[in-house]
Amino acid sequence: MIPVNKTNLHPHGVVPDVTELQEELYDTAHIDYNKVNIQHNPSVPSLYEDALTYEHGSAISSAGALVASSGAKTGRSPKDKRLVAEPSSVDDVWWGPVNTKLSPEVWKINRERAIDYLNTRSRLYVIDAFAGWDPRYRIKVRIVCARAYHALFMRNMLIRPTAEELKNFGKPDFTIYNAGEFPANRFTTGMTSSTSVDINFLDKEMIILGTEYAGEMKKGILTVMFYLMPVQHDVLTLHSSANEGKDGDVTLFFGLSGTGKTTLSADPARMLIGDDEHCWSDHGVFNVEGGCYAKCLDLSAEREPDIFNAIKFGSVLENVVFDPVSREVDYTDATLTENTRCAYPIEYIPNAKIPCMTENQPTNIVLLTCDARGVLPPISKLTNEQVMYHFISGYTSKMAGTEEGVTEPQATFSACFGQPFLVLHPMRYAQMLSNMMTKHKATAWLLNTGWTGQSVAKGGKRCPLKYTRAILDAIHSGELAEVEYEKFETFNLYVPKTCPNVPAEILNPAKSWADGPVDFAAEVTKLSGLFAENFAKYAAGCSKEVLAAGPTA
Repeated sequence: MIPVNKTNLHPHGVVPDVTELQEELYDTAHIDYNKVNIQHNPSVPSLYEDALTYEHGSAISSAGALVASSGAKTGRSPKDKRLVAEPSSVDDVWWGPVNTKLSPEVWKINRERAIDYLNTRSRLYVIDAFAGWDPRYRIKVRIVCARAYHALFMRNMLIRPTAEELKNFGKPDFTIYNAGEFPANRFTTGMTSSTSVDINFLDKEMIILGTEYAGEMKKGILTVMFYLMPVQHDVLTLHSSANEGKDGDVTLFFGLSGTGKTTLSADPARMLIGDDEHCWSDHGVFNVEGGCYAKCLDLSAEREPDIFNAIKFGSVLENVVFDPVSREVDYTDATLTENTRCAYPIEYIPNAKIPCMTENQPTNIVLLTCDARGVLPPISKLTNEQVMYHFISGYTSKMAGTEEGVTEPQATFSACFGQPFLVLHPMRYAQMLSNMMTKHKATAWLLNTGWTGQSVAKGGKRCPLKYTRAILDAIHSGELAEVEYEKFETFNLYVPKTCPNVPAEILNPAKSWADGPVDFAAEVTKLSGLFAENFAKYAAGCSKEVLAAGPTA
């Protein structure tokens, strides 16, 4: 039996029943507590101490954050994510390029490999916490890992239990065994590399092999919620940010990387419910997470003061470059990766709404895109069928120059603005979104934060942020819903003729295109064709009304 010491103490000063935990881990996973020091919900200082003592590359930044290295993998490995094809979920899962089948037999091999590795460690960290702020739907999550960095990361990203909640935590609803320092066997059937991230909905477990990138755990839980909430509770899981105004009006923001999801939801006049993962039920909206995972490349106090100031003691900085003497981080340095990140508790954000949930229903749904072609209007009002079409499409642009050979903007599509995390067919989520919008009378918008007047390739300018914020202000005040609209042909979108504090000439690209109507028509035709080509893969699962809501030739 392991003696109680400072590393076994909960941050609230409660000594958990380690013996019960040890026995449970032995019964469920054969983790040998006679050989492994199991540290249950250790304090933040003790995790700092262990990371600095045992983990290569760890340091304390000048701001007080723990600096950690995720090793060779500095981002997710979506091609190595697999779901176990087991009887309880096999008929619900959207099998294909996103969800790859893993046999129950290979699952057992990978699980045994992960457990065997964890049993070789001198210490393991066990984090018990919650996913989902609404007590009616939250799930109890257990993280079993060998790195202090991983434990602190998930302590920040999940919802931290009170001392009483931890005392009565009981058995978890879902467990992650993170053995990311140890590779998968590439010769095991179905393995395509030394990385494998496997989820088993029947056993309620997730295994990580061959990657130390902490974001795999965060997005693994999101994947679990994308399955459990709709299937078990008829609750819609969303890859979105959310905020709430002083009058209780709630806005959901969907958008891929670079569209402004985090920036636009961080509004000093509104309370932040969350920046990335939410669920929408008949009881309101709740955040899945207890923290934020912000991008740090080119971060500055002037541009993103809330995020910059959240990087302090208790936060985790991943893969950043810092001065070895002063320990000041150079946020402009992408030597290790462009995906530099910081994970911090959401209460580090001054205007965070705690608890991160609201009983108010969304008033506005904002689908964000960054169209570098300059074709889509800065703002369009959507019908329910158009919401479903554009939600399933999940369009934005990949900039020229971001990859070798990319000489003009490339269309990027990600179903439901979160394709790598979907478990069910995109149409199921889209139909749920449409039903919830109808039931709760929400209004939907397509907000283009990209280029106007011309494409980026032809020297066009991105829509100024002050105009995008003015459009959002008009949405939140209700003014934009009352102005006169006109039809934007081909895409059949409804565009306002005026918007407070926004020049009228930029609202309809057809009227402001610098190279004239013929050139504009060619660009519209090209983009509409890309939409149609992408949507063809989902057509079999969509209604004729949704199919008709897309662009027409």
